[in-house]
Amino acid sequence: MTRSPAPRSPGSTLLRSQLATTRTALVRVLAWSAVEALPSLLSGLLIAAATDRGFLAGRPAVGFAWLAAFAAAVGVRAYAARAAFPYVAAVVEPLRDALVRRVVHSALGRTEPAGNGPSEVARLTEQVESARQLTATLLRTLRSVGITVLAAVLGLAVLAPVTLPLVLPPLVVGGLLFARLLGPLVARQRAVVMADERVAAEAGLAFAGVRDIAACGAQGRVERSVGAAVLAQGAAVRALGRAAALRTLTVAVAGRLPLLLVVAAAPWLLGHGYLTTGQLLGIAAYLVQQLEPAVRSVAGMVGSWLLELAVVLDRLATLPDPPGRPATGAVLGETPAAQAPVVRLQGLHHAHGASAEPVFTALDLTLAPGEHLAVVGPSGAGKSTLAALLAGLVPPQQGAVSVGGVVPHTLPDRTRAGLVALLPQEAYLFTGTVGENLRWLRPDATDRQLGDTAELLGATELLERLGGPTAELPDPATLSAGERQLLALVRTYLSPAPVVVLDEATCHLDASAEAVVEAAFAARPGTLVVIAHRIGSALRADRVLLLEAGRGLTARHGDLQVLSPLYRELVGHWLGSSLPQPDGLAIVPGP
Repeated sequence: MTRSPAPRSPGSTLLRSQLATTRTALVRVLAWSAVEALPSLLSGLLIAAATDRGFLAGRPAVGFAWLAAFAAAVGVRAYAARAAFPYVAAVVEPLRDALVRRVVHSALGRTEPAGNGPSEVARLTEQVESARQLTATLLRTLRSVGITVLAAVLGLAVLAPVTLPLVLPPLVVGGLLFARLLGPLVARQRAVVMADERVAAEAGLAFAGVRDIAACGAQGRVERSVGAAVLAQGAAVRALGRAAALRTLTVAVAGRLPLLLVVAAAPWLLGHGYLTTGQLLGIAAYLVQQLEPAVRSVAGMVGSWLLELAVVLDRLATLPDPPGRPATGAVLGETPAAQAPVVRLQGLHHAHGASAEPVFTALDLTLAPGEHLAVVGPSGAGKSTLAALLAGLVPPQQGAVSVGGVVPHTLPDRTRAGLVALLPQEAYLFTGTVGENLRWLRPDATDRQLGDTAELLGATELLERLGGPTAELPDPATLSAGERQLLALVRTYLSPAPVVVLDEATCHLDASAEAVVEAAFAARPGTLVVIAHRIGSALRADRVLLLEAGRGLTARHGDLQVLSPLYRELVGHWLGSSLPQPDGLAIVPGP
């Protein structure tokens, strides 16, 4: 039965295809490398001649002449190394450019914003540059040490063939042993690279969604998730270190054992006339100055740099190629929200620093149970700060915030999240099942309630594509920002919190999807506060709070257009830049 050959790795295929475009430069690198190996080939022969024909024969001038020839060969090597350098660059730089194009095209070719930004940044800034540096280093050094090994063996064969049985078997055994170690080394090096990406993705999601994490009281869960990724990275690095330590055994067998065997056999070989003193010195030069350092270098480079290059190229080669609304009156069974309380802001004063202009000065606001409020204002007016104050993430510097008579920022994390559910712009999801993410704020929610809520918010297709609540979500960074927002909106909707604050939590959805989500949350029992991202959010609200210069003005949309020139300006800006508004939403013109 014929055994099929092992398939090539994606990285090796990518490297071969790219190197094929620089074949001329590669040939010139190899040609100059052969010239560079001239001292390695001649060193033992010239030292033996200088010893036997010069110094031991009483002719020191002849001995120095042979050594001068060796010095000339070293000069030729230096010239060859310099001459090869431009051709090394001609191979490496096109490879780097091709890898950069591959990463960038993969990221930009998606139809939605990429969710794994930290991982793609790691690929572009770390992996591509690592591939460039590793390729350059390997071409500069491996080409010379590889030829050095061949030159040393050839020189031994010419100078003293009798020593080959002492040198070749350990060299072959060491090479076979090293080849046996390559599989585990590749696997563990790949695990290290993937662990690095995992840490980057987990930490990036956590930093981006820090407000969502705090609002949900999920700090402990996130700390465990990121900590587990860091621990896994450390374990992968240690496992690689243990496997790499075995390389020293191959160096001992292939590089040092031949020297020990020759030293042990030297008295017998000299006594029986198989070797001269000069030949013994030449053999020592081949083994000590050429073979052993070359074997150590090859083991070090192949066991670390070449493996790392192979794994990095595999990761880059496997990058992906660039390439009907549910009814808002759906019933979910028991309502997730408790009886909505009164929300009060009294004399609210807040600034981001002692010398900073206050964001709010004497801001008063009362929200009736079940009211739907939209918050608008220019950039820097304090909309997100107001959301954080309502959710109890930060205490007010002056004044008071109360929800049903309770001060949110004094409550424990999970209790606070059960009173006010804040969903910021950057939603956070953690590694685990889809259901575990959706049930974070309501652990007793059934699969049917998850499905009904997803249908209500327009997330059914996404939930089905992910495989349902029991499906694993091993890497939330692979989801787009809009997909993460949809899942976080389902999670927030299921929360028992009677007050929900959406701080531009639909900014990555299109206008129609945003309308579906806000209509569903408006129909949900409880109070809703929406930091407006589009004009539709203000149109759908019962009242609109306009923040300007530290003060707030609250009125209905039509009345606010009459009362505030700034609001009219904001509406005009929205209408000039937004998508068409949903049907049935009339815009009241200003005076």
